[in-house]
Amino acid sequence: MIVNYTVDGWQIIYQQAHGQLAAQLAWHWPSFGPADRWVGILSAIAQHDDEQRNWDGHYGITPAGAPANFTMKEFSLEQAQALMKAARFQGRWRGLLTSMHLSTLYESLRGENATTDAFLDEQRALQSNWRKQLKVSKSEAQQAYDLMHWCDRLSLILCRHELPEMGRALEIYTGQDGQRYDVVRPTGEGPVTVTPWPFREESFVVSVETSTIRQLQFKDDAELAAALREAPISTLTWEFSK
Repeated sequence: MIVNYTVDGWQIIYQQAHGQLAAQLAWHWPSFGPADRWVGILSAIAQHDDEQRNWDGHYGITPAGAPANFTMKEFSLEQAQALMKAARFQGRWRGLLTSMHLSTLYESLRGENATTDAFLDEQRALQSNWRKQLKVSKSEAQQAYDLMHWCDRLSLILCRHELPEMGRALEIYTGQDGQRYDVVRPTGEGPVTVTPWPFREESFVVSVETSTIRQLQFKDDAELAAALREAPISTLTWEFSK
């Protein structure tokens, strides 16, 4: 979950919904490569945070009983393996991009334990084999993954309310081509812009659904899940304009 504390209580955005928002952002980029691979990129982006772990007692809450933001959770090998398994059912290209994402997220954990190292080694081997089988160069794979990482990053900036104030710029991501992109909201409640502008259209709207719960503490996952099932749902929207 992405958890924001607001004047109305806990604002919850599911990580799967954040993935859908990332895919909305990718949709507005000019497509590149064959159509089947472009669709694969969109699928990888939309589903990059799927297969979340089941709440098994207190997984969804902090020791103090508050809803746990995803940044508070440790690496879940179970979730990473499930994500790879699901990706592979959609083909090697989707699997390649998902594997690259997991390497990017978790390579820094190398050396902590043998099980994690084995998983990271497996990802490297899979990526090499799939590039050869698909006849995709490292550069071509990186171009596709750079878009995935870019959209993931911008979606998180939006979902976590990290747009800077007073028209200041915030870096989104710099890819293999060295091009840096910044997100800016020139006025407090006005349209958002990205410099340089990478999208097809001169303006568009993206959105994500949120749930709001007023209860501040929960005894266990079951109580939090029950509150979320009854929570009012609203939609956050952002207008992007060149």
